[in-house]
Amino acid sequence: MGLPIIWNFLWLYFSNNQSVRSDLMKIALIQLNYIIGDFEGNTKKIIQSIQEAKSKGASLAIFSELSVCGYPPKDLLEFDDFIEKCEESVQKISRACRDIAAIVGSPIKNETRKGKPLFNAALLLYEGQVLGIQRKTLLPDDDIFDEYRYFEPNQQFDVFEFRGERIALCICEDLLDTDNNPLYLCKPQDELLKLNPSLMVNISASPFHDNQTELRPKILKENTVRSQIPLIYVNQVGAHTDLIFDGDSMVIDIYGDIVARMKLFAEDMVIVDTKKLHSISNALPHYPLSRIEMIHDALVFGIQEYFGKLNLKNAILGLSGGIDSALVLVLAKEALGNDHVKALILPSHYTAPQSITDAILLSQRLEVDFEIISIDKAYKSLENTFEYFFKKMPSDVTEENLQARLRGIILMAFSNKFGHILLNTSNKSELAVGYGTLYGDMCGGLSVLGDVYKTDVYALAHYINCKSPIIPESTLLKPPSAELRPNQKDSDSLPLYEILDPILRLYIEEQQGPTEIIAQGHDSALVLRILKMVNSNEYKRYQAPPVLRVSKKAFGSGRRMPIVGKYLE
Repeated sequence: MGLPIIWNFLWLYFSNNQSVRSDLMKIALIQLNYIIGDFEGNTKKIIQSIQEAKSKGASLAIFSELSVCGYPPKDLLEFDDFIEKCEESVQKISRACRDIAAIVGSPIKNETRKGKPLFNAALLLYEGQVLGIQRKTLLPDDDIFDEYRYFEPNQQFDVFEFRGERIALCICEDLLDTDNNPLYLCKPQDELLKLNPSLMVNISASPFHDNQTELRPKILKENTVRSQIPLIYVNQVGAHTDLIFDGDSMVIDIYGDIVARMKLFAEDMVIVDTKKLHSISNALPHYPLSRIEMIHDALVFGIQEYFGKLNLKNAILGLSGGIDSALVLVLAKEALGNDHVKALILPSHYTAPQSITDAILLSQRLEVDFEIISIDKAYKSLENTFEYFFKKMPSDVTEENLQARLRGIILMAFSNKFGHILLNTSNKSELAVGYGTLYGDMCGGLSVLGDVYKTDVYALAHYINCKSPIIPESTLLKPPSAELRPNQKDSDSLPLYEILDPILRLYIEEQQGPTEIIAQGHDSALVLRILKMVNSNEYKRYQAPPVLRVSKKAFGSGRRMPIVGKYLE
């Protein structure tokens, strides 16, 4: 053999030999958007990404937690057929791992038949085989998580050798836990470090909230510095109804510096050479988005995902001329395009002329189709219907709710007739205190602002207008009003939002009780009044549409409160 042939032979031998030096090891972080239960689509996407990574010289491709089936599968995990399809998908992916390995996430059966029937597992696949399995140890059951419902916690730790690296595999919470979390009795990282790994790999499905992109890297960096071995972290991207996953996968070197960071709210692939993770630090500059920018991007992404994954095309909403519906219209247009959004302007004789003007102007600026339909005639008909029954009774919230429900009827009629999904425009402040009408302005298939406080609604509107003055200035300046009675203002029924929202945040997000909130300087009578409103309106929130989650404690699956109770009655 000539010298070039000998070198080619040696190169091929070492590139396929698991004991090859680590300085030849290239790893692909693959951040994908999965659909829960779409085994054919998810498997195809994973295999295509493996092949692309291989073409770019990668020896190992890493995917996110439960990537085979999508996260969170919830009670689909209780179907035997669902688990069998997971197993079939793993087999297909393993057969595609020729001259390249892959780490994927999948539920696997608990063969011991002791405890829960499943494990949440990371699988190392190579040449049609499963080279290694690491099960998830720390199973969160707080907020949106309910993993103890389905999975048995791991009690065994292993390190897997591949291409000269000793890989410690762990899953999401196993590395994202904090030292003061009383829920957990062990620290998986400590157990894995006893096995002398050279590389830590964490596959994750960590959802977005408005502080997560700062909090998550902080925890990961602290754990990496403590272990003094580099970390590869691969997160899921995508949204599943209320839950939004931002991606933001990253690589952290032994110095705790982020040397590679992936896109927010988008699929991405990054290839890293492991030899660089043990050498001189080459930290990336970090230019973080503001909290409001991230909430904006998350909401647009959440709308896109909801419509895209349900094969929906068109949205409709009620446009009042107020700030909430104006913001939802802008977000919907950004997410779906102006040809797929329709606005209905539904004035009554209580609607200020300026509100109609603002609604028309915004629709025109966005080039969104709109209709103006007065509810006066229908409302008068209802007044006549109830005249006999309500005679001599003063007008009250009943008449206000009739107007809101008439609007709901018209919006839902258009939704049914033309196949448009109704977007709800209520904000979190209103949902919290019950300032909304069931079967009226609480109608909808998706609540866009249900996790956005009113003060943040204004901040989002100003952020949008800083880029381009879309929302009319009078919409931003006029006092908020439901316009259901003469000269009505939100402040007639509620504290000013700049006073209300901080108290709501302490109660809902921080889960502080009245004593703690009052101790921070808030008026005691006001605190008790607000907290009572929150508790007494739980029944309304149970009937609200799913809410796009952008805070660490949103209404919906992450906040479970009794409807009937006496706390702060």
